[in-house]
Amino acid sequence: MLDLLITNAALPDGRSGMSIAAQNGKITEVTQGPIAGAQATETVDAGGYLLSPHFVDPHFHMDATLSYGLPRVNESGTLLEGIALWGELKPMLKAEAIIERALSYCDWAVAKGLLAIRSHVDTSDASLLAVDALLEVKKQVAPYIDLQLVAFPQDGVLRSKGGMDNLKRALDKGVDVVGGIPHYERTMAEGAASVKLLCEIAAERGLLCDMHCDESDDPLSRHIETLAFETQRLGLQGRVNGSHCTSMHSMDNYYVSKLLPLIAESGVSVIANPLINITLQGRHDTYPKRRGMTRVPELMAAGVNVAFGHDCVMDPWYGMGSGDMLEVAHMGLHVAQMTSQKGIRQCFDAVTVNAAQVMHLQGYGLEVGCDASFVLLQARDTVEAIRLRANRLKVWRKGRLLAEMAEVVSTLTLVNRPAKTAFFKVS
Repeated sequence: MLDLLITNAALPDGRSGMSIAAQNGKITEVTQGPIAGAQATETVDAGGYLLSPHFVDPHFHMDATLSYGLPRVNESGTLLEGIALWGELKPMLKAEAIIERALSYCDWAVAKGLLAIRSHVDTSDASLLAVDALLEVKKQVAPYIDLQLVAFPQDGVLRSKGGMDNLKRALDKGVDVVGGIPHYERTMAEGAASVKLLCEIAAERGLLCDMHCDESDDPLSRHIETLAFETQRLGLQGRVNGSHCTSMHSMDNYYVSKLLPLIAESGVSVIANPLINITLQGRHDTYPKRRGMTRVPELMAAGVNVAFGHDCVMDPWYGMGSGDMLEVAHMGLHVAQMTSQKGIRQCFDAVTVNAAQVMHLQGYGLEVGCDASFVLLQARDTVEAIRLRANRLKVWRKGRLLAEMAEVVSTLTLVNRPAKTAFFKVS
């Protein structure tokens, strides 16, 4: 007797009429058509709808999420006012409030089929209050979300007093990944020095590394080049990520023609954050206004693994968002003009398989032996899933049903009738 049997499912690779069997939290069979004689405790007829590996958000700030309006709203909409506003909020933070907001967001995430999140957590405060809070959240959500934490020195690891010591203490407490923000250091030289030091820490401790890199409209902000160099020097290929990299949008094409092969050669991955990049960048422009997001299709064409992150939901930097990675992919394909069928499918990969690769998730996918962690979408394929920001009909983690639509409605009636909100449950 199987634990779970899903029949008549479409898969992201284009196969249809597929059956997927699961036992003890693992996929045991993936077959075209029915599995002869198979019986299961839970059997679901997918009705031809899309069964996908769960969504993955490789770049988020959970310590700030759902704090919109505290203590005020970011009126300019700029990155720098957001950082300043976060600085105003930090003295007011309470661990209990951070935990409560983060857990609420995790409920939203599960209902959207988002079961793995990499969250940066600010280490600039010597108390490490936010670190302790998110380590507690990580423990509480472990049954239903893979939460990976990045030690992130928001105020600059060299610029802020005790920044390096605070970051190391956060890692000692159990934070998973080494972070940084070189473009926020006092000088370009200090930024480059911070990349070198932080990559050395990652190498010494055997950890992954994820830098906020060149989140700027300044085409001379080129810390991604240093990150690629240090990755190769220290043998960190495949373990390092550059987040944002928005300055690349403003760089001249000749320099980028040199930079792209360097990034690919180093094995550094790149995370774009379409919703936030398009909102925060270009704020000092009149017209024409720069889009701000990094060169996604060019990076992909060069062989770089590119993923999309949500980055922010209702916080000092961004007042919108709902934890929906299909919304992220939808914005990404528009900003990058990836409107071909291939491009749209690549944007779906950017919030699933590519993002899972960035996080080094084990057991991710729809092959035999992978975790039975997936989402059933009310769409026939990945292109339709993004176009409709498709309903999440059911969400499973390791074969266990976590969330489902309270009532499934036809997409044809959504114009006149609001969709039912998915509910969250842990059984």
